[in-house]
Amino acid sequence: MFLRGIHRKRDGKDHRYFSIVENQRSASDKTVQRTVLYVGEINDQQQAAWRNTLLVFDEEQQEYANLSLFPDDREIPADAVDTLQVKMSGLELRRPRVFGSCWLGCELWHPLGLHEFWDSRLARLGEDVAGEKVLQLLGVNRRLDPGSEFRVHRQGYLRTALDALLGTDFAVAEKNRLYRCLDRVLEHKQELFLWLRQKWADLFQADFEVLLYDLTRTYFEGALEENPKAQYGHSRDKRTDCLQGVIARLITPDGFPLAYEVMDGNTRDRTTLRGFLDQIEKTYGKAKRMGVRDRGVPSEELLQEMRDPAREIFYRVGTPKGKIQQYEKKWVDLPWQKVREWVEVKLFEQEGKL
Repeated sequence: MFLRGIHRKRDGKDHRYFSIVENQRSASDKTVQRTVLYVGEINDQQQAAWRNTLLVFDEEQQEYANLSLFPDDREIPADAVDTLQVKMSGLELRRPRVFGSCWLGCELWHPLGLHEFWDSRLARLGEDVAGEKVLQLLGVNRRLDPGSEFRVHRQGYLRTALDALLGTDFAVAEKNRLYRCLDRVLEHKQELFLWLRQKWADLFQADFEVLLYDLTRTYFEGALEENPKAQYGHSRDKRTDCLQGVIARLITPDGFPLAYEVMDGNTRDRTTLRGFLDQIEKTYGKAKRMGVRDRGVPSEELLQEMRDPAREIFYRVGTPKGKIQQYEKKWVDLPWQKVREWVEVKLFEQEGKL
């Protein structure tokens, strides 16, 4: 790697911009260059307020100080204080690592109270590694660069500054330790849902008035005979030759996930909703909230239960094709009503349904 300078003239003044560039060998045995990091201008003609600074530690004074950076072939302005000239040709880049996004991921861990939550529930995964640190590594990596635990072990951890941010060494990314951590997390899933729901309500005054429920399927290439949930079933991906699993999700209109459940691959959509309704009331209490679902999810029997005055669950669901054919002639003559700037509707009421 090396530092490349580019000269440009703006407003009659000469400016120099710098980038860190890496040489890479291509398949045709040619050398190509990749820009690793754009550094920007280093105070050639900048105003004092724009000067790049470097935080350094003075060993004699035992304190930190900010020094302005200037290239060694330019004179330091008379008004500059606490300056440092940089010999551009002597700079080397060693072990570049991702820092900013990792720092933000670790910072978000604390407002959510996850350190407090997991520290009391996850025992130490080894003599010198806290389980909470292992889980934080997995959580931050999942948000920034999703991949397998083995990928975190082989590549992800070494390419980031998470060792410094977590205050740990490579032991936290040991392969088996990453896998064992996930196994221990599963038993606390429901507690975690409740904890995050409360944190979300406290931070953003969320009321959970509208909830979205849907199911998706993921198929597995391979036998997976040891996994009891992997079953043959109806595949929307047209992969009837593969075992699959069904994932039910409950989210808010903003995309915030409130709950999920992994089900057997042969589970029918209509059999999943009743259990989730009970879980919603248990977790979030009974309230006048709206549930939004695909038309294939609830059965007519379950919709009747939801309309029971004793339960009175509000919902919005797509009309089955058979009902559309039954009522579409009556809809033709109904007037359009404007409810939003870009939304017009026809309101049709039949047997207590709207």
